Amino acid sequence: MDSTLACLAAWMPRQRWYAAKGRPPSLRLVSWWDLAPVCAEDADARIRTYLVADEGALPIVLYQLPVVSRATETVDALPDHIIGSPEPGTTFIDGPFDPAYARALIRLVTRGGRAVGPRMVATGHPGRDVPPDEDRIATVHSGEQSNTSLIYRGDGMPIICKVYRQLHPGLNPDIELPSALARTGSPHVPRAIGWVEGVWPDLDTSQGDVTGSLASAQEFLPDVEDAWRVALLAAARGEDFRGPARALGAATADVHLSLARLFPRRETVPSDQDAAAATWRRRLTIAIAEVPEIADRRGAIESVYAQAAAVAWPDQQRIHGDYHLGQVLQVPGRGWVLLDFEGEPLRPMAERTRADLALRDVAGMLRSFDYVAGSIRLDDPERSPESAREWARAAREAFLEGYALTSGEDLRGEAPLLAALELDKAVYEAIYEARNRPTWVTIPLRAIARLVERPAPVG
Repeated sequence: MDSTLACLAAWMPRQRWYAAKGRPPSLRLVSWWDLAPVCAEDADARIRTYLVADEGALPIVLYQLPVVSRATETVDALPDHIIGSPEPGTTFIDGPFDPAYARALIRLVTRGGRAVGPRMVATGHPGRDVPPDEDRIATVHSGEQSNTSLIYRGDGMPIICKVYRQLHPGLNPDIELPSALARTGSPHVPRAIGWVEGVWPDLDTSQGDVTGSLASAQEFLPDVEDAWRVALLAAARGEDFRGPARALGAATADVHLSLARLFPRRETVPSDQDAAAATWRRRLTIAIAEVPEIADRRGAIESVYAQAAAVAWPDQQRIHGDYHLGQVLQVPGRGWVLLDFEGEPLRPMAERTRADLALRDVAGMLRSFDYVAGSIRLDDPERSPESAREWARAAREAFLEGYALTSGEDLRGEAPLLAALELDKAVYEAIYEARNRPTWVTIPLRAIARLVERPAPVG
């Protein structure tokens, strides 16, 4: 087993979903579970999913690593998908890139059943919209940062199955929320196909077990664009985006109304406001240390936060949690469809499943429109800055109009809170861009300047 862990530890830092960039993992094997091969051509493959804890991280990160083990002379995988050879004559392949794992995983999701390992059980839970069995070809969806998704295509409905790379106790909201919405017939989420639930040893106590989510599957919507690409193209062409933005606001409000009916709401209490204000102040302090240009506006920023603290806050409810244009698809005949209810993947599951302010999603989308305009200005420096600003202003206002009309809420009374939430998001973005894309830091800096001068528009 030491050779297996060494092989995994050498491979993991090259993967996009590995959290501790620039540091090799310190791995401990927690458990594993095996899937039986589905067909004769997979008979020589061992399909094993390892659960390993990176004890060099604080807090400790638990990773799910599906691996297909084959005799080296039979391996027909691309070099990028080969993990290594822990023993002579045996080669490890990253599971999602091997058809044996792909076939076994979709069978567990759509047919149910159990797969077991030491102190470990994985159980498939088919949903209500499971399509008939058929031969499907699986490909790995490119571009993901936190998870790995397989897209299954056959003669019937395409399916996308997301394998969670970092595991947390508790039902993942990416399963819980869209599944509940789909059961109500909401047109704004894909149909739910099923999920895989796991039971594994509790890392916190070293005693007992915990239950969490290993994978989820839903309808895949092919040949459609996400809202970021749709909006970016419209902005580049100077096209009026108010109609689509208004419809997106209405779809967002409709999802919020449904979530408020499906899950418990709770009143916002002073401790909630105090905690939010403390988070805003802490983030601002970090931002000033890393982006000194913000320091001159500290007083104005804190004034916006103070105005938000002085107004009544709405109730808290379940929300999307990481809402932006990249999380929405424009589907012909269905309109806007929301994806990825997982929240921010690096946050603890308890935080991601906690009731929050629906306005946080609204603020996230407002920032996304602003990013479209900022991206256009970066890509085309010769373009009039005013035209990009006007495009974003019109889209933002239309989005809020659609949201207010569908939700029935008068957002004017919540303008101070919305401005503070958007401002805090811009402060976070300044930190992120300074660390990862310094040439983009002007986008949140311009937003900070605007938001301290005038409040966010309301519908």
